[in-house]
Amino acid sequence: MNVTVEPLAPARIIVLVSGEGSNMRDLVRASRDQRWGGDVVAVGADRHCAAIDWAKQRGMTTWIHPFARGGDRAAWDRELAQLLAQSRPDLIVCAGYLKMLGPAVLDAFGGRIVNTHNSLLPSFPGIHAPADAIASGVKVSGATLFFVDEGEDTGQIIAQTVVPVLPDDHADSLLQRIKEAERVQLVEWVGRLIRGGWTISGRRVEVGN
Repeated sequence: MNVTVEPLAPARIIVLVSGEGSNMRDLVRASRDQRWGGDVVAVGADRHCAAIDWAKQRGMTTWIHPFARGGDRAAWDRELAQLLAQSRPDLIVCAGYLKMLGPAVLDAFGGRIVNTHNSLLPSFPGIHAPADAIASGVKVSGATLFFVDEGEDTGQIIAQTVVPVLPDDHADSLLQRIKEAERVQLVEWVGRLIRGGWTISGRRVEVGN
């Protein structure tokens, strides 16, 4: 993929969620400062969750687009692309969103969708990353912000933050410390993307000042 996006500020941002929405909440709080560069114009989810309730209570645009087990995945993906397009996003942020995005969404918004993962990719992709890190004996873990592609946690890396693995860590204790660092990184680098623009050249990402 080769993509160049000029600075977007003020940017229109959609956040996709599936759970509590702690990352989404920090993005909304950051957007209240005009210097950050963007506004969260909608919050979407694949299920009813606390993040949707929080956004609704604040008068934000929200929607839920579930995928039924055994359903038509391609149709679900096309409908999701249409929902996203309604809010005319400049950037889409997956913040704890548990569904893989399909060809319709990626074709429409490729190079403009970011996700955050609780490991130092490409090590430990998937949903058990902190446990996998501890089991492997690594001394550091962390969080990775990356552009979404058709794979699972395989997109181009934007930024990473390192969290030490302590001798007495278990999966939950490591995960909680990663989450704290992850939220800081997410807010900082989404702001940098929308204020500075970015270029994707193969596997490399360059973010403007």
